[in-house]
Amino acid sequence: MSTPLPKTAQEWSALVDQLNGLLRLKTTIIGMKMFEKAADMEAIPKIRRPKSVHTTDQIVGMGARMGWTVGITASDLVGAQCQAVLGLAPRDEDWMSGKRYVGVWHATLEDAGKRQEAITCVPFGKYEAMAVSPLASGRLDPPDICLVYATPGQMILFINGLQYKGYKKFDWSVVGETACADSWGRALATGEPSLSLPCFAERRYGGVPDEEMLMALPPRYLPLAIEGLQALSKNGLRYPIPPYGIQNDVRAGMSASY
Repeated sequence: MSTPLPKTAQEWSALVDQLNGLLRLKTTIIGMKMFEKAADMEAIPKIRRPKSVHTTDQIVGMGARMGWTVGITASDLVGAQCQAVLGLAPRDEDWMSGKRYVGVWHATLEDAGKRQEAITCVPFGKYEAMAVSPLASGRLDPPDICLVYATPGQMILFINGLQYKGYKKFDWSVVGETACADSWGRALATGEPSLSLPCFAERRYGGVPDEEMLMALPPRYLPLAIEGLQALSKNGLRYPIPPYGIQNDVRAGMSASY
């Protein structure tokens, strides 16, 4: 039986505090929610609406780096690439061609088209808007997915926590540029945890630092990850991972951990 999701801002905040305490995350955990009607997005308490045109990376960054609650529609985003990943624009013939990326991100039109084909998008036609907000605020009630930024060391323990009970192997892929499709695009489309290496645009426009990776996952997975991390911590498997020493006799350490 899955753990019930928090119902109040205080409960969401407590969940975030538990995860931060286990992994010492430095970036705000945020939620993302899609809306069938823009009016429902605009009704969120303390919602901010952009006054300029942005990338989705910037909107996510406003939530994760500045702690803002921000809502957008397709017209707030710079172009069809950002819009289509969220299902706010169609993957039409022009989009699928990838012609704008030839000579920049790809050598040939065929290469660019293959990349566009590989991108995971939310199906078009259902949603008019999207919002992000710090998870601890409880304003998205609940979000469709959560975005967790972490270093590789933090991230592997987070994954270990997800796998502690009810183990399954995670198979992820790397689309390359437009890696937001590997995180929030895929998590929104599939409802499953989705790990990504943030791309050039996410780092240049979204403020993601060099050392961070991104996990996007529905909030129902967070209590599972926390339960697993708590069990691992009791076994001495916790963050930060202390270096053992590359020349020491390994048997004492291995006997405790393996």
